Amino acid sequence: MRKVPALREGDTVAFVSPSSQSSMDSIEKAVRVTEDMGFRVKLSRSCYESEGYHAGGDFVRADDINRAFLDPEVRGVFCVRGGDGAIRLPQRLDLDAIYRNPKVFLGYSDVTILHLVLNRPRGFITFHGPMPATDFISSSFPGYVRDGLLRAVTGVEPLEEIAPCPGGPAMETLVPGTAEGELTGGNLALICALMGTPWEIDTRGKILLLEDTDEPVFRIDRMLTQLRLAGKLDDAAGIVLGQFTRIPPRKPKDSFTLPEVLEAILVPEGKPTLVNACFGHGPRKATLPMGARAVLDGSRSTLTVVEPGVE
Repeated sequence: MRKVPALREGDTVAFVSPSSQSSMDSIEKAVRVTEDMGFRVKLSRSCYESEGYHAGGDFVRADDINRAFLDPEVRGVFCVRGGDGAIRLPQRLDLDAIYRNPKVFLGYSDVTILHLVLNRPRGFITFHGPMPATDFISSSFPGYVRDGLLRAVTGVEPLEEIAPCPGGPAMETLVPGTAEGELTGGNLALICALMGTPWEIDTRGKILLLEDTDEPVFRIDRMLTQLRLAGKLDDAAGIVLGQFTRIPPRKPKDSFTLPEVLEAILVPEGKPTLVNACFGHGPRKATLPMGARAVLDGSRSTLTVVEPGVE
């Protein structure tokens, strides 16, 4: 997949809000952190607006993305937060223009919708990583998260082995084996939400990344089973499970645990599979170039990115 131009010190990045709104206090703090990293910031209209649980109307949020990719001054597009609403935008995006102007595009969670749209064959590599209004201003941002982000969007060398989250569990092998392919995926619920649409995920020969938050085990079970029934697990070269956070307490007490669900659904697929990778909704997360090639090594329980996302 096409690489995008690397960000350099002094470059301008646009803050866009394709999903839910953020407080101006959090955005202003994020601007200062981003400037401390050496970038200039241009705030889009959606950073200021609110409509229901969205950061402005659908046209406003889509238009901000279109304008950011068409603006010659802007070298990167950072989604300020996730939430809800990005699924309304694909039909409103000027994809021909966006595909002609590849730029660093950053976000996760609800932004999974946009990763899958931009990672299509005519598209380019995007970055699954921390967002300004939720992560940049967190006490856990300095160190692992900040350093990984800057390396991913400014460095032209492969990221190589993705280190475990500091203070978190080590990556483990659920299904042994080795796989190589482009990275795809993101938030499990949003991947399932795009099934049956023109932007449905293509996992053929790819390494499928999955994470989620606030989902009870029975819903994770249902969504993984949907991917299995649709052939998405069988098509994948390998699978990597990231952070599944804030899982609601089990009811009734005899319901399945998440490890039991993963064992029942993923192990029979026989695809090399890792768990506990450092991406998702946890306080610390790696920045991963979606569309870049990576190697999953079950014998060492490692995920290694073997090509850069920028050039």
